[in-house]
Amino acid sequence: MAGQLHYLLQDKPCDVFVAPLSVRLNADEGDDTVVEPDILVVCDEQKLADGKGVVGAPDFIVEILSPSTAKHDLFRKFALYQDAGVREYWIADPEDKNLMAFFLREGRYSGTMHDGSNDAVKVEVLDGCSINLTEAFK
Repeated sequence: MAGQLHYLLQDKPCDVFVAPLSVRLNADEGDDTVVEPDILVVCDEQKLADGKGVVGAPDFIVEILSPSTAKHDLFRKFALYQDAGVREYWIADPEDKNLMAFFLREGRYSGTMHDGSNDAVKVEVLDGCSINLTEAFK
């Protein structure tokens, strides 16, 4: 998935990162919560200005489920990302080959479910960007 994002965003003002990269979601509000998403996209270069990771909410985050992180990704990070204003949050389950895509609407996430047979899923917050799930789950 990260490779597809790199390719699709190569001529756009957004950067794709993979873990490990620290994200301080609400650092400007004095909150010291740090997360390390599996994949993230940042389109505001000011969020990278301090050279110590990302300061503020990325535009797009993908977490890849594993048995050891599933509960954390589905509940704790979901709430953290929603509260911090991450505009789009995807949770990919490589074992079941499905994807939950959440979009921030009026401060709350609404979501859709996609299975691995879908050819492509549009990343709503990134113009002209769709991820081929069949390829991503190989």
